[in-house]
Amino acid sequence: MGNNKIATKSTTKPVDDVRDTGRSLPIVLLRAREIVMARFRPILADYDITEQQWRVLRVLHESGTLDAKELANQACVLSPSLTRIVKTLSERKLISRRKDKGDGRKLFLQIAPAGLVVIEKVTPDARRIYKEIDERYGVAEMNELLDMLEKLAALDTAK
Repeated sequence: MGNNKIATKSTTKPVDDVRDTGRSLPIVLLRAREIVMARFRPILADYDITEQQWRVLRVLHESGTLDAKELANQACVLSPSLTRIVKTLSERKLISRRKDKGDGRKLFLQIAPAGLVVIEKVTPDARRIYKEIDERYGVAEMNELLDMLEKLAALDTAK
């Protein structure tokens, strides 16, 4: 039998460019997301809406009619997940969908009146949560954090 082991040099010293998990950007972002979303989940659960479904409804509310690809991009949802979300929201009459007349494969989506009702009902609680976060974290700090995160997210498009 052949030896499939890869020879490696053993070291006990951590690699300088690998940060401690307490300062790891992905881990810190996940922790922050969980803390924030823990406040929103009970409200969304009251309306039987998942986080992904809520993002889809919010994006359609803000942007109007979008094709599925653009909606997936703006709502930060993978295309296979969006297919399932669209099916569920459409069955619940929270969104409407129509195929492109020129290209039957292209799907356009928009929020439906029942979806607007969900937005209107959730929004006061969402505003209250944002206000609580602003009061604890600080409005200026929150705006600075959002600006920095948008700048970080823009690195992907700045290739």
